[in-house]
Amino acid sequence: MGVSELHLAYRAGSVTPVDVAQSVLAHVERWEPQLQATWARDADTTLSMAHASAARWQQGRPLGLLDGVPYTLKENIATRGVPLPMGTAATELVPATDDAPPAARLQEAGAVFIGKTTMPDYGMLSSGLSSFHALEGRLTRNPWALEKNPGGSSAGAGAAAAAGYGPLHLGTDIGGSIRLPAAWCGVVGFKPSNGRVPIKPPYLGRVAGPLTRTVADTAAMMSVLSLPDDRDATRLPWQAIDWLNLQDAGTVRGLRIGLMLDAGWGLPVDADITAAVQEAARRFEAAGAHVQALPAFTTREMADGINLFWRTRSWLDIQALPPARRAKVLPFIRAWVAAAEHCSAAQLFHGYSQFAALRDAAVTACHRFDFVISPVAPVSAFAAEWAMPSNDPLRAMEHINFTLPFNMSEQPAISVPCAHTAAGLPIGLQIIGKRHDDLGVLRLAHAWEQLRGPLLPWPAAPT
Repeated sequence: MGVSELHLAYRAGSVTPVDVAQSVLAHVERWEPQLQATWARDADTTLSMAHASAARWQQGRPLGLLDGVPYTLKENIATRGVPLPMGTAATELVPATDDAPPAARLQEAGAVFIGKTTMPDYGMLSSGLSSFHALEGRLTRNPWALEKNPGGSSAGAGAAAAAGYGPLHLGTDIGGSIRLPAAWCGVVGFKPSNGRVPIKPPYLGRVAGPLTRTVADTAAMMSVLSLPDDRDATRLPWQAIDWLNLQDAGTVRGLRIGLMLDAGWGLPVDADITAAVQEAARRFEAAGAHVQALPAFTTREMADGINLFWRTRSWLDIQALPPARRAKVLPFIRAWVAAAEHCSAAQLFHGYSQFAALRDAAVTACHRFDFVISPVAPVSAFAAEWAMPSNDPLRAMEHINFTLPFNMSEQPAISVPCAHTAAGLPIGLQIIGKRHDDLGVLRLAHAWEQLRGPLLPWPAAPT
């Protein structure tokens, strides 16, 4: 059941938040031996929150639309009293002193916390591979095919959403970390405009956003996540956005939509992914939109510069660790950062300048369109044991060629289920809007849910 269905059921008294929490916990227990998408689950806390919500509903005083609705948080979102492993065995497990802004908003809304979801070391991989979770012999997998990767870095969130661990899941995204697992797990993954969802700590390009099964559930989650929090100095001024108003008579007709099939660098796009996005363009045209090709606007220089900057930042962080802890970082990550050891100041400055170059190129290229559509990832889900589609630390950026530009440009972008490969793996469609037009992106994504053809049934939990 989605958010609105649960809300109506709670109001009618046909089901209670305790019923739902118990059902979700049992469902998670069936999936987790194979999926391994969660960390720091606490059934007692979950049921305590569900009982408190049930009491509010019984008294006719629910806190809002999300009261009693189950949710998960990516493990890098702080909750008071719980450590933040950040996916790496190198982290010292010190309990967090405060709830991060997204966690605080969901708790204030009365939503019911199921647990944290897994991520790779420092969130620097598009994978479920993690040195921290490997300590327990755990590897997060894709519910559509357990031999496949869910993607990352919001790995557990994507897997949990596809497997039905409740309706709402929160991830973070700095180069595609919400949209990539959403595409590979066949769910909705929304990267809001930078600053729309307050986050702590903020960082260049970093956002928090929902992973859900439907655009309507993403919109419901955004109505809470977007509330103000002054702890984020980069947040946008709060706006009274009508997040739940996804129906707009003019949603598609007359829109100018750019079709981006070539990123200008990175892995080539698989033929079935290209065909799926082209079919989406045809359906938008049939609904009255004007679709025009958008040539590549990003370059290898931009990608390599940003890659060098990120490597250097991570190399400095890892080198600052005591040797024993440094040795615990995933070997792939250590190999990826190694090239930064001899980076000069001039090279580092040039790398940093590519963030602005990429931002300006993206905003300029998209300016003449109302929206842009593209693949989310150039390839479908890859081997569960791999760190990324190339599985090569020297080619670490090649699969984020369609997602990275819109972190830097601060534009809202969403991955919506589009089709499936011949092998039954999900394909995501990326929809990008103008800066700060978050509601417009959700409306067009909701319209796409009505326009697309039928999708395969959700993966079934093991019996």
